[in-house]
Amino acid sequence: MSDEEKKTDVAVLRAENLTKIFRDFWRRPKVKAVDGISFEIRRGEVFGVLGPNGSGKSTTLKMILGLLFPTQGSLEVLGRSPKDVGAKSRIGYLPEESYLYPYLTAEETLKFYGSLFKLSDKEIRSRTDQLLEMIGLTHARRRTVGEFSKGMARRIGLAQALVNDPDLVILDEPTSGLDPLGCRQVKDLIQTLSDRGKTVLLSSHLLADVEDVCDRIAILYNGRIQAMGSIRDLLEERHRVRLTFPELGPESMKAVLDNIRRIAGTEPDLDHPRKDLERFFLDVVAEARKQYEQHSGVSGSAGFAGFLSSDGTREKHPSKE
Repeated sequence: MSDEEKKTDVAVLRAENLTKIFRDFWRRPKVKAVDGISFEIRRGEVFGVLGPNGSGKSTTLKMILGLLFPTQGSLEVLGRSPKDVGAKSRIGYLPEESYLYPYLTAEETLKFYGSLFKLSDKEIRSRTDQLLEMIGLTHARRRTVGEFSKGMARRIGLAQALVNDPDLVILDEPTSGLDPLGCRQVKDLIQTLSDRGKTVLLSSHLLADVEDVCDRIAILYNGRIQAMGSIRDLLEERHRVRLTFPELGPESMKAVLDNIRRIAGTEPDLDHPRKDLERFFLDVVAEARKQYEQHSGVSGSAGFAGFLSSDGTREKHPSKE
């Protein structure tokens, strides 16, 4: 499915002049955390919200989740008010900190969240197995979450955000605490969710991760959107051109550079392209894994959970209608 085919003009989330003012004890305006922002996110899109601390990102996410109410403006999520229970049941949310019950096992944690969505026992068992395989924690399914490292707890948090097969997935710092392997798996998962027509709203301080997966971004500062658009449109330097070709002999290279100097009237930058560090790291680890039959830590991902349906094929639970 192409990028054009996987996205539609259907707005899954629409905000117009969204404003949130926090007031003091006497109801006097204290802080304008979000100041008249407007944007929309289309079905199948990965949309990133960026900004320094205090820029209004968390407040915006909380209004989308219905945890805070706007002071002014309008907000529509999945065609409904964020306060609507039907809309909430179609959202998956991974908070910045994974708030999990430390005395429950990984398996019990996912079963608990599945029961909150009134899934059948059969569905809960099936989805729990698929999600544990997907995040590489099948071998740790009966370990209590309190024993997990931050990275392992983060994986369980991501799994619980998907247990209800959501239409809108909101991820706040999803790769926090993960090693490079885990980061790559999460980014691949986000891409797969988008390919299946699901909408992902991502907030992160790791700009390289955002650049890898987002279709569009909005940069907030002081409660306002300072820049918004596609990654390519915002980052592409259209006044410069880069050429990449195989290594040439000294004489051929000299001839190419002489021609560029003559035509462009300037000295071109010349260097050798570098591998991406993430890609190099993953290649090294993949080669190392071939040498061992048993592995410590998190095992590799076993693919994508099959129950996470493609857009338009989801079987709606009665409670979600």
